[in-house]
Amino acid sequence: MNNMQGRTVFITGGSRGIGRAIALKAAQAGANVVIAAKTAVETAKLSGTIYSVAEEIEAEGGKALPLILDVRDEQQIHSAIQQTVETFGGLDVLINNAGAIALTGVESTSLKQYDLIQTINHRATFICAQAALPYLKKSSNPHILSLSPPVNMSPKWLGMLSPYALSKYGMTILTLGMAEEFRHYSISCNTLWPETYIATAAVSKNLGEENTLHVSRKPEIMADAAYTIYTTNRGELTGQSLTDEQALARIGITDLRSYACIEGNTQLQKDFFLD
Repeated sequence: MNNMQGRTVFITGGSRGIGRAIALKAAQAGANVVIAAKTAVETAKLSGTIYSVAEEIEAEGGKALPLILDVRDEQQIHSAIQQTVETFGGLDVLINNAGAIALTGVESTSLKQYDLIQTINHRATFICAQAALPYLKKSSNPHILSLSPPVNMSPKWLGMLSPYALSKYGMTILTLGMAEEFRHYSISCNTLWPETYIATAAVSKNLGEENTLHVSRKPEIMADAAYTIYTTNRGELTGQSLTDEQALARIGITDLRSYACIEGNTQLQKDFFLD
């Protein structure tokens, strides 16, 4: 396993699900991990807080900094990045993981919902990247990784959920644009998206828990895939929209059976935006 000792990873929205899995994987490799999310208090609906994940990170051998962050607030983002650098002396990896989901078309999406998904998805990616940039420039191996899909203009997806597609493709377009723009700084910028449904609270809420498990993989597949991307050597991999399967295949991992929620189940649901 590549050593992340002394390297600092900043994850937005990491108090549960994929963000939490990514945080724990980085911690196992010895990273300093910043969990910047807005869940400070556990509720019946949402398990996990920035503090519970911070404890798990430390149990795995990493160093943790839990920060309350609403990614819609520019000041809070800048202040969180400042605190990260003051605490750990730098910043090496930015993971844009915070996300809002709305599985509706134009006719049935309220303006409030529309603004929420655009703000949390692509606008936050923009602000976080800008805030992190001065410190990423100083890193010996800087990475920006956004959890967003390959841009797929298929009418199937656009017709079903164009507001959500816009918000997620926006993250991808910004990230691929930064790959080019920041190439001369050797900052690697890539996106990662699951090939299948992943068993998270967001998916269960939209599909029902029972159904979700049967057709999904565990969040760990995304954590392992993300790790293969942000530990690549400086400038070696940039400007790519990868799925978890493609990222793992790059390092020769093709047997993914252990990631299924129900062991041995191969009838998995392909994720949104993938044909």
